[in-house]
Amino acid sequence: MFRLLSILLLAVLLPRLSPAQNTVLNATLDGYEYPFPVRYLPLKLEGQAMRMAYMDVPAAAKANGRTVVLLHGKNFFGAYWRETVHALTAAGFRVVVPDQIGFGKSDKPDIHYSFHQLARNTKYLLDTLQVKKAVVVGHSMGGMLATRFALMYPEATEKLVLENPIGLEDYRVGVPFQTVDQAEATERKSTEESIRKYHATYYPGGYPKAHDQWLLPLAAQTKSPDFATVARANALTFDMIYQQPVSYEFSRVQAPTLLIIGQDDRTVVGKGLIKDPGVLGRMGQYPELGRRTATQIKGAKLVALDKVGHIPHLEAFARFREALLAFLK
Repeated sequence: MFRLLSILLLAVLLPRLSPAQNTVLNATLDGYEYPFPVRYLPLKLEGQAMRMAYMDVPAAAKANGRTVVLLHGKNFFGAYWRETVHALTAAGFRVVVPDQIGFGKSDKPDIHYSFHQLARNTKYLLDTLQVKKAVVVGHSMGGMLATRFALMYPEATEKLVLENPIGLEDYRVGVPFQTVDQAEATERKSTEESIRKYHATYYPGGYPKAHDQWLLPLAAQTKSPDFATVARANALTFDMIYQQPVSYEFSRVQAPTLLIIGQDDRTVVGKGLIKDPGVLGRMGQYPELGRRTATQIKGAKLVALDKVGHIPHLEAFARFREALLAFLK
């Protein structure tokens, strides 16, 4: 009896985050449960009505009156911040986790995507939630967005945390240009196998089975009749990253900044397009990129995590949490 109760309790407590491999999910991941309640912010961009999904999680301990915003990477969605949210709310923080337009449970319109617009959407979300100032944490593409947000809204940025951000270098220098249509054609060919092969590069020490919970929802979308919508958004946001570098503006950041850099990361956006081995060898060198960026941002602190790849908050959560909470306190 006790064993049965334990199994039932575990089933209730564990969020149902991993779809089965034969699951089909549409462009907005309908039917896929996030770890916290999802709400929607109505937006109108370029004459189109759309919705931006987000989670707004209150402090689980005595509230300290501060808010943290977590910004996801390109090949992810807000749910993968689950353990980080638990750590922050346990420390008294309110945590807001948006899915940017074009990602996760948010709509994926065919519009011009820009970090300026995504930052403005995020600011509008915070205004709607009556959050005047927040700690802004960005991972991967979210790091580029967090940087743009801090530059556009310094008065609303209490602190800035960049976790293995892309955009520490200008990809246009070494990555050959491709049109949005070319990128979209590549995206339309995505399969679970191709997505898994790419995500494996995030983990130099070997792909962990636990990562499937963040990969399978993306794979499930490739089987949907409306995957074309997802593929188009993926191509448009790739072009956004390529065309809109932030690497020349780090000296303008005013907020106290922490860089958490997994030292074994070698991520380069558009890496597969590079044919010159010399160029490929020079790009994506995160130890050097982290050090250089830390010198460009006045007073920035750098935490280098040895033997860690592109996603410290998943691969080395204890060390990531320690660095994050120490900086916030």
